[in-house]
Amino acid sequence: MKMLCSKNIFLQILWCFSLITFSSQTENHYSFVVREAQYTRLCSTKSILTVNGNFPGPTIRVNRGETIYIDVSNEGNYNITIHWHGVKQPRNPWTDGPSYITQCPIQPGMKFRQKLVFSFEEGTIWWHAHSEWIRATVYGAIYVYPTKNTPYPFPQPDAEIPIIFGEWWMNDVNEVFRQSFETGAAPNISDALTINGQPGDLFPCSMPETFKLNVEQGRTYHLRVINAAMNLILFFSVSQHNLTVVGADAVYTKPFTRDYICISPGQAMDVLLHANQEPNHYYLAARAYSSGVGVAFDNTTTTARIEYSGNYTPPSSPSLPNLPNFNDTQAALDFITNLRGLPERYPNPVPTNITTQIVTTISVNTLPCPNGRNDCQGPNGTLFSASMNNISFQTPNIDILKAYYNHINGVYETGFPRFPPFIFNFTADFLPLTLNIPTKGTRVNVLNYGSTVEIVFQGTNVVGGIDHPIHLHGFSFHVIGYGLGNFNQSKDPMNFNLVDPPYLNTVIVPINGWAAIRFVAVNPGVWFMHCHLERHQSWGMQTVFIVKNGNSSKQILPPPPPDMPPC
Repeated sequence: MKMLCSKNIFLQILWCFSLITFSSQTENHYSFVVREAQYTRLCSTKSILTVNGNFPGPTIRVNRGETIYIDVSNEGNYNITIHWHGVKQPRNPWTDGPSYITQCPIQPGMKFRQKLVFSFEEGTIWWHAHSEWIRATVYGAIYVYPTKNTPYPFPQPDAEIPIIFGEWWMNDVNEVFRQSFETGAAPNISDALTINGQPGDLFPCSMPETFKLNVEQGRTYHLRVINAAMNLILFFSVSQHNLTVVGADAVYTKPFTRDYICISPGQAMDVLLHANQEPNHYYLAARAYSSGVGVAFDNTTTTARIEYSGNYTPPSSPSLPNLPNFNDTQAALDFITNLRGLPERYPNPVPTNITTQIVTTISVNTLPCPNGRNDCQGPNGTLFSASMNNISFQTPNIDILKAYYNHINGVYETGFPRFPPFIFNFTADFLPLTLNIPTKGTRVNVLNYGSTVEIVFQGTNVVGGIDHPIHLHGFSFHVIGYGLGNFNQSKDPMNFNLVDPPYLNTVIVPINGWAAIRFVAVNPGVWFMHCHLERHQSWGMQTVFIVKNGNSSKQILPPPPPDMPPC
């Protein structure tokens, strides 16, 4: 055990040293070897799946508009896919990554060269496994720098630092997923939150490896913040410091300063930390925002340390920052609804002539325990489920992109509803139990090339309401409005922000409320949309968009690469 701990500390020191960079060093080719490695956390050692033995995994550095290649070799024991979260992949869904949506998994012992086509992204995004719950340990950052000799739209920071939030289970996370899937129960909650793979010094056996950021008074630090947690929206803050958001989901924003930040799984932010306080030690801390009544969650606090250089006597234990309460919906709304985009940085203006309108409910549901079973552990002896427009998505056994491109029948159905099939008071305190049961199916939504699309996500209180971070592959979208309660088609659009909405790829739909987005469907192919709370995705809160080909050669989906993984 001592040898393992010492090895881990040495690797952590090397990893931390590599994080603090002052210039961009980009590459156009990476090698990702997926394999098991031993890691010790919370006084216990276990084997986890990693990329190149690193947890978190390697950082990808590119310049805006570049195309790079990543050779993924699976030397682990599980099927795997990797998704490049926030990379739009124009005309290249073949290597987007979601399992059985755009590809079949990379089986143990096999390889797949993945092409990453960057377009307008600039800032921080990330990559992660996209099969079952493997992304709990298989993830890393992507830094997209401006084109060469192009400045940031804010003063050049003195250094850049990753702050990647995650969750850690002492048990095998694949077993946590399997047990939940088989019993129909909610999955066991994590044992710790992490920052850059470390729980922080509030946890046992964690002080030596707690992430530390050494700063100099008067300097500015570019925090590249990613929420890679499986099931938790987070509040985070730095004691006695403000944080200025200058980018979200790899698109710059108007500078937005707060003493805390709210960030959901899937989201990434570019945040400036000004080291403008008296030299001392300060905590960076994060804990859950969990609005669901009676929903179990990891209520621990993860920490890193901000340590100023200089001659002073630091406290034995820094004070923790003041974070909002775990159920403070107003604090979450105050943050997310005040984020504003930079219109001059939009790749496309906010669409105003809408050709395709979609309203979809997003609900937690239950399914009856199958005949012959009496061991289902969901509410009242049922199986947990989830849905969009009352359809709980059933993942096929070959990928939808292959079926679409090769005209294979029987894999999916078109006709995903563009309006809720049942109209009721979606956010009422008490709803009939008959609403709990969704339809099961593999329904997709087909869009014409060039469609201007508006989607209203309507949260419901079926089974129980909670915030939902919804992620769309292949696109970013303008988030034009939020609200609590039921969306009012005659009144709420009058308050849409069509001037400077944030341009995101993951939007938080507030508990028992709604969010509205707009985008233009100019990326032909098959694109996944799902809740980024992993339990909700695995229960079926997901659907697929198929964007048809346009008329010109640059608007047509090309053939697949020759090494697509077999099903």
